[in-house]
Amino acid sequence: MVVMGNNYNQLDIEDRVMIGILKAKGDSVREIGRKLGRSHSTILRELRRNACPVHGQDYLAHRAEAIAEKRKREAGYRERLKSRRIRKHVRRKLRLGWTPEQIANSLKKLHPDMYVCHESIYQYVHTDALDYRGYLPRRHKKRKKKGQSRKHHISHIANRISIDERPEHIDTREEFGHWEADSMVSSKNRKAGLIVLAERKTRFIRLKKVDGRTAQIARKAITRKLCRYPADSRRSITYDNGSENVEHELVNKALGTKSYFCNPYRSWEKGLVENTCGLIRRFIPKKTNIAHISDAQVRRIERLLNNRPRKCLDYATPAEVFAKLCGALAG
Repeated sequence: MVVMGNNYNQLDIEDRVMIGILKAKGDSVREIGRKLGRSHSTILRELRRNACPVHGQDYLAHRAEAIAEKRKREAGYRERLKSRRIRKHVRRKLRLGWTPEQIANSLKKLHPDMYVCHESIYQYVHTDALDYRGYLPRRHKKRKKKGQSRKHHISHIANRISIDERPEHIDTREEFGHWEADSMVSSKNRKAGLIVLAERKTRFIRLKKVDGRTAQIARKAITRKLCRYPADSRRSITYDNGSENVEHELVNKALGTKSYFCNPYRSWEKGLVENTCGLIRRFIPKKTNIAHISDAQVRRIERLLNNRPRKCLDYATPAEVFAKLCGALAG
């Protein structure tokens, strides 16, 4: 445990592992606190704050540790522009070649409620939206981030669309057919891995074991797993910025999907598939050589997760909800 001021001890990974074990055994919050020598309110706060973001009833120690560490890193952080609506407007105008002064003054004139000063827009471009630095009309050397050459500002993924441009109805899970993709590997074998696909509305997943991490292998795995479903059940796929996703346009051509990408080093923005990987780790721990996992074992894991009742689905299973929505599309 980490010692803080005023005799307060912060929970560490060992504490969180014990919380996960005791919770899985069915111990109450007070019983867990008593066994760990902690206040029950500390345990309750830990379960509320650091449970998996997608399924709050699950508590995974390694995910809780990651969430807590992320909160520490971002303590006191505040985005430079005050609302998502303003940020989207600013990015749209920057792409059209507007200067921060033009954007700020047009907002003041047309949308007084959205007004921000031009200096705030400059700070946003330099600090938060590094992909938009190149849209400034005059690209002075001092505008480059220290320690990076210009090539670092150019994405290696052609025609990449940021998750910030993803429509709101996808964010809110209102529409069926929007997927998130990720790849899982093991430290024992960096080539063999799993392609993980998760549908945002139903939480339905598809898994595919692969023997390499090339873009061609990833493209074929995703296409084969989703092509069997109705066209309206595969509308978009959200990826991270890994090199295995550079053939996303070929996936779109084959499936009729549209692709979006998380911001660099922010894979948690596709939280559903990240949480799904955490659930899969219950069956395939991190040091497991995935090359030794059979296709039958992968199908079993997929079946178990798809047939587990979910609170967010009113205790229906992902398989039931997915089949119902696919049936409605076919009908």
